[in-house]
Amino acid sequence: MKESYLLLVQNIGELLEKANIPYQFTGVAALFIQNVELNDYREANVSVQWDVFEEAYDALEAYSPSTPVKTVETSYTHFVQDGVFVTMSCMYNTTIRTDPYRLAFTVNNTNLWCRSLYSYLYNEEMACFKEDIHNYLAKEQQEITAENEHAWNQNNYLGLVNRHGDPTELAKKIRQNPKWRLHPFYKYLDEVKGKKITHIMGSNGIKAVALATLGGDVKVVDFSRDNAKFACEVAKASNVKLSYVVSDILSLSDSHLNGDQDIVLMELGVLHYLVDLHPLLVKVKAMLKPGGRFVLHEFHPVSTKLITSSGKKHKITGNYFAPSIVKDSIAFTKYMPQEKKPKLSKVIQKKWTMGELITVVGQSGLVIKVLEEEPNHKIHDMGLPKTFTLVAEYN
Repeated sequence: MKESYLLLVQNIGELLEKANIPYQFTGVAALFIQNVELNDYREANVSVQWDVFEEAYDALEAYSPSTPVKTVETSYTHFVQDGVFVTMSCMYNTTIRTDPYRLAFTVNNTNLWCRSLYSYLYNEEMACFKEDIHNYLAKEQQEITAENEHAWNQNNYLGLVNRHGDPTELAKKIRQNPKWRLHPFYKYLDEVKGKKITHIMGSNGIKAVALATLGGDVKVVDFSRDNAKFACEVAKASNVKLSYVVSDILSLSDSHLNGDQDIVLMELGVLHYLVDLHPLLVKVKAMLKPGGRFVLHEFHPVSTKLITSSGKKHKITGNYFAPSIVKDSIAFTKYMPQEKKPKLSKVIQKKWTMGELITVVGQSGLVIKVLEEEPNHKIHDMGLPKTFTLVAEYN
């Protein structure tokens, strides 16, 4: 069934492409193209550009489609082929090419346009697919995390030392002004003395050591052994206790999910390592005690997805809405000499929009209290958002 379904989808895509018809597969067909495992392949839906609907109808004449039905908002036709009920439709005054969730996938050397699976995570009408999508993304995350973990465990200790200095000297600097290390989100942590705090994907431990210096009971969760080595050396030199759990956050054992944390912190350049934010929020919520607070300080998606700055010049070089997964350089490699750079210097990332993030946090059951967008302080970038801080509580 899947082979005949694939052949049908390919043929439809090729016919529409040959006729120069902007289109995208939606629903079951879209998820099928993106390798989401489903139980039923008896329907396929394809949307086409509204002002060339008649040309699209002619392009599929080999399938003897039904007489088009026209309503105030749409036109549609259908046919049955190999047991699959196919519907082709258009929505008036809607441009297919500018749909932010429209993606191209290559299947058996055929370029097929489809609606991104991420769009269905926020569409209640497609709620029946959510579990299938989350299951697919969980498998993808395992493979991506394994590759990213390998990249981050290639002697990045040297990069940390080159970037931050000797752990002993760094410890002295942290002790001089620990609150400065926690700017600008420290104001949302309130008094940290005596509080249980988990820093998810806490990397080099600098923020964690600063929190411990202020009296916090701090735990770091991160999958890099070199990060752990560096962080523990800084903590020892600072004469503070730091618990460092070398683990992928999504593989964290239940022993760390006791619902006893006052604060769960994430900050700067971490969300993009996750292709599905839902499992992350499940972990965060399981860590927090009632009244506990999730504090996320991150780069603003306008600066990471959309705008490139060079001096006084700003260019829109990206697609803010693009839901694609990309490869990017590991952060620490720029602080390593050429001969010491790791062979695998790329990591896989999914850059999120603000809307996607807010939606997932809201759906998790946490209550969003603050979303502060913080400006870029470079004079030429004044007026552009650089970072943001999101605060959500478990009531």
